[in-house]
Amino acid sequence: MSSNKPKRAPIPQMSKQERRRVEQEQQKQKTRIWVIGTIALVIVIFVGLFLLASKDTKEPTASAEPVTIDYSGLPVLGQADAPVKIVEFGDFKCPACAQFTGVIKPQIVQEYVTPGTAAFYFVNMAFVGADSTTASLAALSVYHQNSEAFWTYYDAIYANQGDENKEWATTDFLVDLAKKQNLPVDYDLLRKDIEEKTYNSELQTDIQKASNAGVQSTPTLFINGVKVAEPFNMEAIDAQVKVAAAAAEAK
Repeated sequence: MSSNKPKRAPIPQMSKQERRRVEQEQQKQKTRIWVIGTIALVIVIFVGLFLLASKDTKEPTASAEPVTIDYSGLPVLGQADAPVKIVEFGDFKCPACAQFTGVIKPQIVQEYVTPGTAAFYFVNMAFVGADSTTASLAALSVYHQNSEAFWTYYDAIYANQGDENKEWATTDFLVDLAKKQNLPVDYDLLRKDIEEKTYNSELQTDIQKASNAGVQSTPTLFINGVKVAEPFNMEAIDAQVKVAAAAAEAK
């Protein structure tokens, strides 16, 4: 008997060339998926690292081990018994220090020194050039003659700072600058102190303080002995001042 079942159409067979083309397309698709996945993972990692870095910047490490700084004999702006002590290690020949003095220091004075929250100290770290030492010796002479005049002179030296690669802080320049500022000091004594390096021992003590604190660049800022990671970031400074003030109040 003959069967009435319909016959199935024969399944077309792919040639080797067609199979190879299909396999290549599948492999390309897998490769595209892998590349997209890898790029997405890298983006996620970078975003995570960025957020972590931002958090570290805005939130000072309260557990950071403070260094011991001897504040005695240092020029101080504000009340020495203020609960927060902000210390700048600076070089009068350092361009970044001049920028710090013109931009950040006035904000520190306004926000913390004037209200009595903090006192601002300066430590000489003369290392940029030979006239870094000359400028420091002049500043120390003014300080010992008139401690209040020191800060006027400090601002004036930075405001009139010369080329970092040239020797500009000469004895004549520094004495003339003091005269232009009408500082209430003995100008002849100022010249004598610079030329005879009267306060060189004190300057070396300052430089040793910087070394003891692990300071390697200027300006470097410490708040109650804890180093400020970003001395040009007022948000970071503000956060660290608040932590220091709270810790001082809790004692």
